[in-house]
Amino acid sequence: MKTIVVATDFSERSDRAIQRAKLLARDFDAKVYLVHVVDDDQAQEIVLAERDVSTQLLEKLTRTLREVNGLNCEFRVVLGKPFSGITSTARDLNADLIIIGPHRRQILKNILVGTTAERTIRTADRPVLTANGVPTGPYRRAVLATDLSAYSKAMILSAKSLGLLDQLNLSLLHVFNAPGIALMNRASLSVEEKQSYLAGERKRASENVASFIEGINIEGLSTILKPDTADTAETICETAIELSAELIVVGTCGRSAVARVLMGSVTEGVLRNSERDVLAVPPLQNGTES
Repeated sequence: MKTIVVATDFSERSDRAIQRAKLLARDFDAKVYLVHVVDDDQAQEIVLAERDVSTQLLEKLTRTLREVNGLNCEFRVVLGKPFSGITSTARDLNADLIIIGPHRRQILKNILVGTTAERTIRTADRPVLTANGVPTGPYRRAVLATDLSAYSKAMILSAKSLGLLDQLNLSLLHVFNAPGIALMNRASLSVEEKQSYLAGERKRASENVASFIEGINIEGLSTILKPDTADTAETICETAIELSAELIVVGTCGRSAVARVLMGSVTEGVLRNSERDVLAVPPLQNGTES
């Protein structure tokens, strides 16, 4: 990882993104670009005034990161829509990673158009890290959430290529499908019968996971299997908390390529509810599911 783009709107949320970028830049000796997007859908005099103020603030912040923190740091002020300005700048700079702060939980706005964070992740062609937690040090443990699809495999390999997973305690989490549980509940079957059914589904899932792991070649990877009896995104977030993991890695596309347009309900749920940092990895641009 050589180049990191950090989006900032000068809020406390953005401070988390900058703090995480500082830690990663030191670990990887990477260059950091601070990016602020001025919404150009307003009167020109307002746009120009915001651009000038933003430039002054970023100059000061960049100087501090260089002189106090010893980072190789520059900045960009971009005119446009926040999410497209962030992703296009990252593309122009050939950044390896985009870091953004946690989104505001504005329920009505989320339902109508999604947050800037979600729209950035939905349109980005490179990994996006949301700094939800307060950065206190390097990552130590990560949860890799997978549906065992080819897209999920590509997601993990892409995260691995960044170097972010090196030296971490990694757990592969697969929430397996157990469709018979609902029917069994309605049929009022015994606890023993339900447990027998779940054991069979878990065994099948375990075999599928073992085959999946052979294709990603990550040493020391532990596996966690949980039945899909609740909200999958909630299960992923709860597992990260149980393991004291600071990072959750998810893909932005599931088994269906159509899910790429909507980003997928599971990924969206993790992004909206996780208290831990989330690395959202898009599918390879030229990748195909096999």
